[in-house]
Amino acid sequence: MTTTPLLQLQQVSFSYPNSERPLLDKVDVSLDQGQRIGLIGPNGSGKTSLLHLMMGLHLPASGRILFKGNELQDNKDYKELRRHIGLVFQDADDQLFSPTVIEDVAFGPLNLGKSPQEARHIALTTLDNLGLRELADRVTHHLSGGEKKLVSLATILSMRPQAMLLDEPTNNLDPRTRTRLIEILNSLDIAYMIVSHDWDFLAETCKDLYAMKDGHAVRSSTASLHIHRHAHLYGNQPHEHDHVHKSKPDATSASPDSSNEEKE
Repeated sequence: MTTTPLLQLQQVSFSYPNSERPLLDKVDVSLDQGQRIGLIGPNGSGKTSLLHLMMGLHLPASGRILFKGNELQDNKDYKELRRHIGLVFQDADDQLFSPTVIEDVAFGPLNLGKSPQEARHIALTTLDNLGLRELADRVTHHLSGGEKKLVSLATILSMRPQAMLLDEPTNNLDPRTRTRLIEILNSLDIAYMIVSHDWDFLAETCKDLYAMKDGHAVRSSTASLHIHRHAHLYGNQPHEHDHVHKSKPDATSASPDSSNEEKE
């Protein structure tokens, strides 16, 4: 039985003003209920713009964006979408704006019509579930980078979304926080799409892979996500790898070029 995708882009194109060519050119992407997608690609390839299009922060030049099979056409439609799908920004400071953590996490439920008491209860429960209860009364501005990232995630999860879009969630995270983030994502029963350069992180959190290539989002059939185990000098220092495992040659592969297959 075929099910309707939760969120779908059909032949979507997008350009920034004064651009000579589209950043995104007739992109087709779908996110199904419960699906976990990784999105890779070089800087400037349109990954973040794609997430922003999905959330209505940009509007497409052409094509259609559908939520549960219904085309999104105006701000009212996107407002409804945002009740069910959350975006975790690359920079947590773009997401957190309230004086304290509890206020930030309660903001979403309040915006959904919950009473102040209900919103506070939901916020505290969310922080409890994430192991962040001790941060509730902390001043958001004084949190570490890793704490801000996890609180950003809490602000979305407190809205009990059906899906999340995450933009480079492991940027500047220490190994302990990165591991905690993996545990949290793997414990969720919702759909998500993650933009990341961290292949090992995607291997531990995602089942499907898209790559940005020449303005298109190409679903990979020859690049498989896997955890990269290795040893080298200074290997005990935190670092990242870009790594591709190819099952067979394919001229239409979504993989990066060979010069970028592994970076120390």
